[in-house]
Amino acid sequence: MNDLFDLLADGEIVFEEAVKYFGDKLPVTSAEFHKLAEEYKSLAFTVSGYTKAQVLKKFHEELLKAIEDGLTIKDFKENMNDFLERRGYTGLTNFQADNIFRTNVQTAYQVGHYKQMTSPEVMKLRPYWMYDAVHDSRTRPSHLAMDGRVFRADDPIWNAWYPPNGFRCRCSIVTLSERQVQERGLKVESEPPVSAEVNGRFVNILPDPNFSTNPAKHAFKPDLTDYPPALKKAFEKRQKSQKDG
Repeated sequence: MNDLFDLLADGEIVFEEAVKYFGDKLPVTSAEFHKLAEEYKSLAFTVSGYTKAQVLKKFHEELLKAIEDGLTIKDFKENMNDFLERRGYTGLTNFQADNIFRTNVQTAYQVGHYKQMTSPEVMKLRPYWMYDAVHDSRTRPSHLAMDGRVFRADDPIWNAWYPPNGFRCRCSIVTLSERQVQERGLKVESEPPVSAEVNGRFVNILPDPNFSTNPAKHAFKPDLTDYPPALKKAFEKRQKSQKDG
């Protein structure tokens, strides 16, 4: 069975919210990105190792195209490598392409999923959320420690533990009705877990660095009054580019 990421990447699922979320992201350099407060990082887009605005813009365009049109990682890598190599850069490795593609597309998908799961109608019928991690050797122990944990949909834990919670994270959220929780004998927790034993060793239950916020809760707003200089500058560049184009 395909996971949620594969369904999106294959064009079987496209959320308008996902397209809007990623389309609104402002390309900035890695140095500028890491200076941003956590609350603003979901509004910015960067790719480590690249600083030129034209290159970052191309990465952003290709990923947005993938979300809109269901392009595959192979398509993305071929398009980007053609662009990069014509400009004297070394092409992306399979690992780099997968990391960039999966992390960004998965984030956009999860934002779209969040918008749908939090609609009043869905919240009324399915008021519980369960963290769902993939069980294989690639899954981080801290993510496995969250697997199967159930909290109310409006619990503050989802402000930090809403996937993706790391680069190439494949975790997702499953919505549950009151009856499903009771029939499955699931425990609804109300306190964030601190540590747990996973595969014979204790781990601290924390999202990966820079992945402890819910990107769906920080929407881009045209009023940039309180935005950091890097985001203001990126927005002005975009506006100028659109005007000149």
